[in-house]
Amino acid sequence: MITLAWLYALAGATFAAFALLSVRDRTNKRRLGNFAFWALIAASFFLGDRLGDLGNGLLVLCLVGLAGFGALGRGDPPTTSAAERARSAERRGNALFLPALIIPATALIGTLFLKTSGLIDPKQVTLISLGIGVLIALAVCYVWLRPPLLAPLHEGRRLMDSVGWASALPQMLAALGAVFALAGVGEVVGGIAGQAIPEGSLFAAVAAYAIGMALFTMIMGNAFAAFPVMTAAIGLPILVGHYHGDAAVVCAIGMLSGFCGTLMTPMAANFNIVPAALLELKDRNGVIKAQIGTAIPLLCANLFLIYFLAF
Repeated sequence: MITLAWLYALAGATFAAFALLSVRDRTNKRRLGNFAFWALIAASFFLGDRLGDLGNGLLVLCLVGLAGFGALGRGDPPTTSAAERARSAERRGNALFLPALIIPATALIGTLFLKTSGLIDPKQVTLISLGIGVLIALAVCYVWLRPPLLAPLHEGRRLMDSVGWASALPQMLAALGAVFALAGVGEVVGGIAGQAIPEGSLFAAVAAYAIGMALFTMIMGNAFAAFPVMTAAIGLPILVGHYHGDAAVVCAIGMLSGFCGTLMTPMAANFNIVPAALLELKDRNGVIKAQIGTAIPLLCANLFLIYFLAF
């Protein structure tokens, strides 16, 4: 049976390849820093469940140290030139997007039809199917585009070098959300909110929850990490418990409010920093600036939707 351990091994092997390619890249003056950073990421996937809390904590501190002291740099891996990519895009057109569509399609098919197959861990079928989709898409690209053998790894390393330390944020922030929830941060925030929200003001309570979800997401970079904290602080005890709101409406639209914060923060690296690197924008925060005009009106709309639909 394919388990999540196989997916971790695949991710670990990818980052290990980035580390080895980095240390050989003499165009990058900080190649040793890149090697150490990607090697530690690879170790977290390969050995994270064996290192224990102390070992993983030390590993994270090493990552933070490398990033904080500016040890990472950007090399110039041997990839196709801009002119070659332009010619390929002109010749194949929008068909170039088809391999990318294989990935979500495989994840959907796997989720719907492989859960009871006995081939994949049913609890992790979506994530594992996503990984299988990546491998299928990569195989299609090799057959169709016939790139050099190491081209995907060189291109992947180029992208990761462009994003830099921010590429580790999703993994760290997801863990931070779990730590906050276990540490009782929701109860502390709830106590502060209870004192700040005027007694009997439903609108103020809804505003505190919706805006709080957005702000906490901006800090943590992940709405899924912010959700248990803000829902435990305001959503369940005040909106559902005290004002008898519809829990499904409060939680669903509250999560969407958190996603509004995702649009406005560099902490959500996979949504906002990676696209800027892919598009080679001069302004690293260009994606965020383009999204703020959508995020703020949507957040206001969510606030009123909770107020009118949940009560």
